[in-house]
Amino acid sequence: MIVVEKLRKHFGGFHAVDGATLSIAPGSITGLIGPNGAGKTTLFNVIAGVLKPTSGKVTMDGEDITGLPPHDLFHKGLLRTFQIAHEFSSMTVRENLMMVPGGQSGETLWNTWFGRGRIAEEERALLKKADEVLEFLTIDHLKDEKAGNLSGGQKKLLELGRTMMVDARIVFLDEVGAGVNRTLLNTIADAILRLNKERGYTFVVIEHDMDFIGRLCDPVICMAEGKVLAEGTLDEIKANEQVIEAYLGTGLKNKDMIGAGA
Repeated sequence: MIVVEKLRKHFGGFHAVDGATLSIAPGSITGLIGPNGAGKTTLFNVIAGVLKPTSGKVTMDGEDITGLPPHDLFHKGLLRTFQIAHEFSSMTVRENLMMVPGGQSGETLWNTWFGRGRIAEEERALLKKADEVLEFLTIDHLKDEKAGNLSGGQKKLLELGRTMMVDARIVFLDEVGAGVNRTLLNTIADAILRLNKERGYTFVVIEHDMDFIGRLCDPVICMAEGKVLAEGTLDEIKANEQVIEAYLGTGLKNKDMIGAGA
């Protein structure tokens, strides 16, 4: 679905992404790991159109999407979430979901005057879908809560719910487990697996928690110094000498440490 070829993103003399090449298969849940400063989030930002690459190419289903802005990629079904959730804190959980789909009739002044019936019909459909999404994510009891009052894990579920409001095709999840307690992390993992198996979502996941990665992801890609270092199953990655060195330094063999400070 996604092919990244020799992608580079430089900030002055710093090469955050330095010739990364990888592919994401449709229907997969791909893990992206690596030590701090490996270039993982920058890679996400370039693929998702938040940053323009210095050089290289990104294609989606064979179409060149290199440098396209996020709103164009949104309409193609490519979405990303952020390490820090971006909710509208003063709006309710349900309202946060209802505002996601683009092209709503109520967005134009003309329709607010002369298309009120169409607006009302759309809002009823959006309300129904939002409630279905919240039930799927098991947070329907929070539908009328202000989004700013949610816990960190609940906000991550809300971000996942936003992708469901537009039937995303591929979702890039940036540290979905950051600051989330184990119970909610398991709920998030369950939702990702169900979206993948029942609705065909493709996911790419940056995450430090190797138990989370091991449960969800195959393949796993490891980055270091802006490059793709290795790809395989999690066990293969943890046994790779280059990966061990990237995380821990030459001569250190405790592969169980991988991911602890990624």
